[in-house]
Amino acid sequence: MLQGTRIIERADNAYPYPLLIKRLLDMPSVRALNQEIIYRNTRRFTYAQFLGRARQLASGLSRMGVRPGDTVAFMDWDSYRYLEAYFAVPGIGAVLHTVNVRLSPDQIRFTMNHAEDTVVFVHQDFIPIVEAIREKVPSVKKWILIKEPGEPETAHTMRFDAEYEEVLALGNTDFEFPDMDENSQATMSYTTGTTGDPKGVYFSHRQLVLHTLSVGMALGNIDPVGKFKAGDVYMPMTPMFHVHAWGLPYIATLMGVKQVYPGRYEPAMLLKLRQEHKVTFSHCVPTILQMLLSAPEAKTTDLSGWKMVIGGAAFTTGLCKQAMDLGMDVFTGYGMSETCPILTISILKPEMLELEESEQVDIRIKTGIAVPLVELKIMDTELNPIPMDNVTSGEICVRSPWCTQGYFKGAQQGKALWQGGYLHTGDVAVRDANGYVRITDRLKDVIKTGGEWISSLEIENLISQHPAVREAAVVGVPDAKWGERPLAMVVVAGESRIGSDDIKTFLMKFVEDGVIEKWALPERILITETIPKTSVGKIDKKVIRVNVQSNG
Repeated sequence: MLQGTRIIERADNAYPYPLLIKRLLDMPSVRALNQEIIYRNTRRFTYAQFLGRARQLASGLSRMGVRPGDTVAFMDWDSYRYLEAYFAVPGIGAVLHTVNVRLSPDQIRFTMNHAEDTVVFVHQDFIPIVEAIREKVPSVKKWILIKEPGEPETAHTMRFDAEYEEVLALGNTDFEFPDMDENSQATMSYTTGTTGDPKGVYFSHRQLVLHTLSVGMALGNIDPVGKFKAGDVYMPMTPMFHVHAWGLPYIATLMGVKQVYPGRYEPAMLLKLRQEHKVTFSHCVPTILQMLLSAPEAKTTDLSGWKMVIGGAAFTTGLCKQAMDLGMDVFTGYGMSETCPILTISILKPEMLELEESEQVDIRIKTGIAVPLVELKIMDTELNPIPMDNVTSGEICVRSPWCTQGYFKGAQQGKALWQGGYLHTGDVAVRDANGYVRITDRLKDVIKTGGEWISSLEIENLISQHPAVREAAVVGVPDAKWGERPLAMVVVAGESRIGSDDIKTFLMKFVEDGVIEKWALPERILITETIPKTSVGKIDKKVIRVNVQSNG
C-alpha cells in the first residue's frame, strides 16, 4: 500500500433514506400552509387544506381496498383533484395511471387493460367514453365519478361506486403516508405513438423526486430570464395526464407557490385566469401558445412578464418573436415521455441579454443545454460523439436518473430504446461550441431527396417567419425521380389572403441569402384551415403523409 493512501470503505451502514414523493410535501407543509390553490375561480384551497385532502384521498382509497401495487386510473382535466392524486395514489404504494383522455375510446380501453387498472376516476365529461368500454375492461373493480363543481351532472346510465368527495369522506386528514422502497413504481402513462398501440412508460418515486429537484434547480438558476421562484404564480397549460404535466406541478408544490388550475383548456378562461391571478409561470406546446395569442381576449390582456416554457414540438422563430413582442418571456424545454420528461432548457447566459432580439430568439428556440444530472450526447450511427461544430448532426442519446427503464410489458421495445446503454430519442441535432443543442429533425421526419437530407423543421421555421402565417408543417412525400420531395401545409392568420405562390416567393429570399438550397423548397404548398394534431397537440406528420398520399 502506498504511504498516505486513504482506504475508502463502502458506506454499507449509512441510513438508506428513501426518496419518496411524500417528502416533496415537507417544505410546503411548513412554509406555505396559507398559500392558495385555485381552480377555475370555482374552488379555492389553502395548502393546509390541500395537504389534508391528499391524505384523505389516500386513506379513503386504502379503506376501499386499494393496496400497494394496484393501479388507479384518473380521467380528469387539469385540476386540484389531479394534484391531490399525484401525491395520494403513489403515497400508499399504488400506481397512478394518468389516462390520456384525448385518445380514441378503443385506445383508452387498450391502455386500461394493459395497465390492469383496478379503480378508475372519471370526470363527468368523459362518462360517454367509459360507458362504451366498461364491459371490456375486466380488471376494473370500482368506477368513481368526478362531478364538476357548479355544473349539472351529465345524463348517463353508468353505475358508479362512489363520487370523488365521498372517497375523501372515507379518509382521515391526519393519515400518515407509509415508508416504502424508493424504487417502487409510482406513475404510468402511455405514449401517443403514431404507429401501433400506445406504449406504457413508468416511473418510480426516486425518479420523480430526482427529476423534481434537478429541474427545479435548473429553472431556479435562470437569472433573470425565465426564473421560477417562490413569488411566482403557476398555471399549467400542459395536460396533467401527459408525463405529470412535464413534472412542473411537483416542482410548484415543493416550492409552495400559488397554483392556478384551469380545467378544460379554453383560451378565454386561460387568459382570464392569467389576468385575475397575475399568473407568471406556465408551460405549453406551441399550438396552445398560438391559440392564446390568436384569441380575441389576447388583445385586451396584458401578457408582459409571463414566463413560459415551450416544448413538445419545434418552437418556431415566428411564434417566439410574436410572443416576445408582447412582452412574454418564452424559451424552450425539451424531453419526451420516456424521459419523465425534461432533459434540456434553453437558458440564456447573462451576456446574451445584451444581444439583439433576433439573436436572442435564435437561442430561445434552440433545444438548449442539459439540466443537472442529465448526460446528453449527440452520436453517429456507431455511437461515436459528433463534433460540437453546429454543423455535424447525429442522434440525441441520453442517460439520467429519471429515464424510464423500458416499456411496461415491452421488454423488446425497451432493449431497442436503450441500445448501447443510452436512451435513444430519435431526434437529430447539432451542438455548438457553447454546448447548446439544436434539433434539426426527427429521424423519421427527415426528408431524403436525391441523396440529400432536408430538415422539415428548418423549412417550417422559415415559413413561420412570414407575417401572414399562423402555423406550418412540412413532410416528405414519395417522388418517382427524387425519392421524396417536401410538401408544406400552411395555416394563415386572421383575415390574411395569401396563396402558395406568396409563400414560395418568401422562401426564395432564403435561397438567395444562402440559408437553404433551392432544391429544399417545398414542391407543393397547401393553404389549409387546420393541420392534424396528436392527442397532446403536436403536429401529426404521419396523418398528414397518409392524407396527402390518399388524396393524391
